[in-house]
Amino acid sequence: MIDTPSYADALRILGCKDGRLAKVIGLASAAARTGWALAAGAQIATTNLRDLRDGIIAYGEDVVRRMPELKSGVDRFTRTQRLAAAHAAVVVSAYFEALGEAKLPFTLDRLDHGDRISHGVPTTERYARLVAVLLLERLPTPEPHVPYAETRQAVERAYLRMSEAMAGYVGGLAVWDELAVEDQLRLPALLAEGPTAHALRIYDEDYRSLALDSHEFGVRSLVTERPPPATALSRVAWLMAELAPPRVGDRPMIHQVRMAANALDQPLLVAGKLPEDVSLPLLGEGYLSPRCRVAELTRESSPAQRDWWQDQRLLIDAEAFFVGHLTSLRATQAPLLVLGEPGSGKTKLTEVLAARLARSEFLPMRVELRGVRARADITEQIEQAVAEVLGQEVPYADLVTAGGGAMPVILLDGFDELVQGAIGRFDYLERVREFQAREAGLGRPVAVIVTGRTVVADRVRFPAGLLALQLQPFEEDQVRQWLDIWDQANRALLARRDLRPLPAEAALAHGEMARHPLLLLLLALYDAGGNALQREHGPLGRARLYEVLLRDYTERETGGARRVVIDQELVLLGAVALSMLARGSQVITDEQLNRDLPALCHGGEDEPGEEQERVDWARKATERFFFVRRKGHAFLHSTFAEFLVAWVSMYALRDLDRRCRLAVDEPLVLVQAVDDDLLYAVTSHSCLAERGPTVGFLLELLAEVPPAVRARCVELLAGLLRRSLYERPRRHFAGFRPVRHTMTRRLAAYSANLTLLIVAASEGPVAVSSILQGPDHLERWSALTHLWKGQLGHEGWSGLVTALSAHRVMTDGKEDVVLGGGTEPTGMGDVVVAVATGHSPRHRRLLDLLLRALGEGQALPFGDRVGILEELLRTVAVRSPAMHRALGAMWREEGADRAGLRPLLQAMLADPADRMATWEQLVKAGIPETALWEIHQSIVPGD
Repeated sequence: MIDTPSYADALRILGCKDGRLAKVIGLASAAARTGWALAAGAQIATTNLRDLRDGIIAYGEDVVRRMPELKSGVDRFTRTQRLAAAHAAVVVSAYFEALGEAKLPFTLDRLDHGDRISHGVPTTERYARLVAVLLLERLPTPEPHVPYAETRQAVERAYLRMSEAMAGYVGGLAVWDELAVEDQLRLPALLAEGPTAHALRIYDEDYRSLALDSHEFGVRSLVTERPPPATALSRVAWLMAELAPPRVGDRPMIHQVRMAANALDQPLLVAGKLPEDVSLPLLGEGYLSPRCRVAELTRESSPAQRDWWQDQRLLIDAEAFFVGHLTSLRATQAPLLVLGEPGSGKTKLTEVLAARLARSEFLPMRVELRGVRARADITEQIEQAVAEVLGQEVPYADLVTAGGGAMPVILLDGFDELVQGAIGRFDYLERVREFQAREAGLGRPVAVIVTGRTVVADRVRFPAGLLALQLQPFEEDQVRQWLDIWDQANRALLARRDLRPLPAEAALAHGEMARHPLLLLLLALYDAGGNALQREHGPLGRARLYEVLLRDYTERETGGARRVVIDQELVLLGAVALSMLARGSQVITDEQLNRDLPALCHGGEDEPGEEQERVDWARKATERFFFVRRKGHAFLHSTFAEFLVAWVSMYALRDLDRRCRLAVDEPLVLVQAVDDDLLYAVTSHSCLAERGPTVGFLLELLAEVPPAVRARCVELLAGLLRRSLYERPRRHFAGFRPVRHTMTRRLAAYSANLTLLIVAASEGPVAVSSILQGPDHLERWSALTHLWKGQLGHEGWSGLVTALSAHRVMTDGKEDVVLGGGTEPTGMGDVVVAVATGHSPRHRRLLDLLLRALGEGQALPFGDRVGILEELLRTVAVRSPAMHRALGAMWREEGADRAGLRPLLQAMLADPADRMATWEQLVKAGIPETALWEIHQSIVPGD
């Protein structure tokens, strides 16, 4: 929830000069602070409901009449506060007007002038309590993500609370005894129905008056109506102009910041080198205003799951929403989180929104989080981004002051980069909210919008009042609208080569791919090379699209080079992507590239010979369409890097398979094994599952490999896995070392990636016994998984558990672990997988499933189940309700070895801080208190 004004707050914000209202509110406020019983007897004269009603109604009418005056001549945030205050005044005024006209068995005059002796509680104290409910409680306020009908329902609930308070007040006065019994029984219903219904009708009329005079209220009623087709949030500029005229005469520094935000006349993709035979639409023409779903997040929310979003409100008019949000109280109290799939347009949204706000009463500042120090605080990150624009460092406070009352809007783009890898800033959104609270306390309110991938939303904590949007895929009409724009930009250019732009039907044949903005653009770019999509009507996978687009562009750039040359170019790009992944960054410098690339792409040699010409590897790799320059080099979109990591891993695997097949005909095959140096160099720095899309790309690429080749690869990979932890002589490509990891870390990454590739390349589920052959396969599997958990870091381990399903099985009385199969782990899920409680709901559900199965006694002997519970307690200190239930079920089990459970219960009760809570949970689970007391005494003798 957010802080909204009460009626008393509204009077303070609007500067009310009515002494009667100030006096009665002062009474209630003082009584609330010092205790109701201390309400001064001298103030009894203020207990006059009739005068209070007249004053409130008169002030409400005055507020509606003076709205134009209240809005003019103030800054953006002050106007937002005054609008919220005016709404609060209208809400209360409507109720008091309806109360005076209600058909009740008494009049307000009778309450004021009758016998003042009350039942039990002094009248002054009772009256102070009534005024507190009527005038001191926070009131609903319109918000852009809430339809008017729901706001009206919230106002109705407030009216019902007021009526309940009135009924309680009357019931304590002497006048109550003068009422007929029938009237006493009917009074609560009369107050709940009569004044409430009438007050809502008055509120409707007053709200319409506010909307006519204050465009902000009108905007908030638009968000559930489908707007006309628009591009680049063009209606945001129009709606903003309706709220306040564009700002002119900014100081030079502020003018420079505003100009930097205006990117509408740049191409839709600001690439390093555009293809010569196509024309990218400008951002102001080619960015379609998105459609979104909206929700206020709580601890129970699951925004990382797509299914969860299907039940959230569809927000059709995003433009009206953004205007309404930025002019609401919530905007300065909590960040707005914008989530989306890779390529859904999150970054472009921030660019376009900043451009639209640049000519308004707001001061937009974009911060690309991948280009600032990840561990810096919010203020420092903003200052770093602004320094890039101004060419000098300017304190944030000085920048806001120079803005002359323009409200800052900070657009933090790509927070997923901060919660992945080694940074792990799970509290980032909380820090943003604290930044907003601190700035508001200093008189510098600020709105913040944060973007990130949907998949990482379960790795952060949600502060109170956090509102989230999820960008939706294009609908068919949006696909057609965007392709019309593409047609206008490229029809003439393509006609020179006897080609035509991509028609909607050909694009829509590719299903979901055409409904993601980035993929739709890539489809159009690929088709522009030779109208391939218009000739081939079969569906094109995402990995295939990326590969053919990269190959097509590289072929045109190299003048129709042979496949080997194109593969070399793709390996070069893949090396760039690997260097980024190993560093946990999407930006890489020339110095880093010139060190890494020759080590991997120069035949495994660390340095070229003196007779060879030195190559500018950074320039060679990044002078392509696929790169942009931002304090280094970054891929046009992060999904290019994720695809290239998958592609170069597949290239190394196919290369190993090819050399093994050739070696069969060589006489030295008996004495010299084919090395796996390239595969090791490519896959030993990071777990491929750190980036979820990388695994998806791998699966798609492997699906195109013939079954026989995949089967050979599985056999090769299994052999490598069995030998992966043993010492090896000097390898080639040893110079490719983007980050200096320990040998155990590299061996962990390599063995984990081998396992991922085995499962991905296999036709079906894979038994651990088939790849770790021998009677000790489970011990070796356990050793591997413990190595992974200890060495891969949170992101690597969490990604691995998510990508690699595993469950235990019993076959002919022998235990095994089955990997893959596309199913969730069963109740007897592998213990090491279950250890990954992580931050995601999936991991927590997996753990609960395992513990429930252990309690129910499925498949495993009692002693083995005790061992699994001990492992969970020892490795991750699990203290969940599911653990309590599992221990209780096993304690009650017939023939249970309770002596084996005693050490577990001792561990559970060992921490004094939560001993009592654990004790209660264990008793509820069915373990007798006498047994727990005996165990407790053994922990703390004499306690």
